Amino acid sequence: MPIFILISSPLEQFEIVTLVPLTFFGLNLSITNSTLFMIFSFLIAILWIGLSFYENTLIPSNWQLLNELSYNVTVTMVQENLGMRGEFYFPFIFTLHLFLLFCNLIGMIPYSFTVTSHITFTFGLALSIFIGINIIGAQTHGFKFFALFLPRGVPLPIVPLLITIEFLSYIVKVFTLSIRLFANMTSGHTLLKIIAGFAWTMLSAGGLLALFHLIPLGLLLALIGLELAIAGLQAYVFTLLTCIYLNDVLEFH
Repeated sequence: MPIFILISSPLEQFEIVTLVPLTFFGLNLSITNSTLFMIFSFLIAILWIGLSFYENTLIPSNWQLLNELSYNVTVTMVQENLGMRGEFYFPFIFTLHLFLLFCNLIGMIPYSFTVTSHITFTFGLALSIFIGINIIGAQTHGFKFFALFLPRGVPLPIVPLLITIEFLSYIVKVFTLSIRLFANMTSGHTLLKIIAGFAWTMLSAGGLLALFHLIPLGLLLALIGLELAIAGLQAYVFTLLTCIYLNDVLEFH
């Protein structure tokens, strides 16, 4: 909701509002605007995948080329980071990429809601992926999985210190993965709201100031284009890091 200029604070666009209050045995299962737009993003991702199989031809149309481009981007990402092992995990990685992409892009629509602008969502997603990756690593290597925290040839006296450092740096991946997406989407949308409000204030003032509103308006249009690029880039980076972290537990270096 980056261009919602009728609200008083740039941060109010990130407020979670309860739409349908629900409780079940004391648990709050209410449907919020965050839940609603998360469902929208998921359904659009499914629709996108479904339409990619509709009336395909040997000579691809523009729509078919767009679908193949989104597919090839994820395929290249998986092949470069996971190799042949990535084929098994490709459906999940492709779905994750599309889901995050549509979450980010839907948030660019005025009066909508950016799901990825909340640390609770990005951290929950990153933590779930992190737990799943570690389960895969433990199933693949068994007890040897813990060798990830102890490189070979380390002198015995510094083993406890090195294990602590390696473990902390490994845990930090969850926070870096979640904070990067959250911070970029929140800061970008906040900046757009501030510039939009500034342009609206100058236009409403009338007189000579009304002519100068074209400056922040032009800056706003440029920032919208930049934010659209960031929306796609951050979905790509989150998915790319997921592939890298998965490769780390599949192949020890």
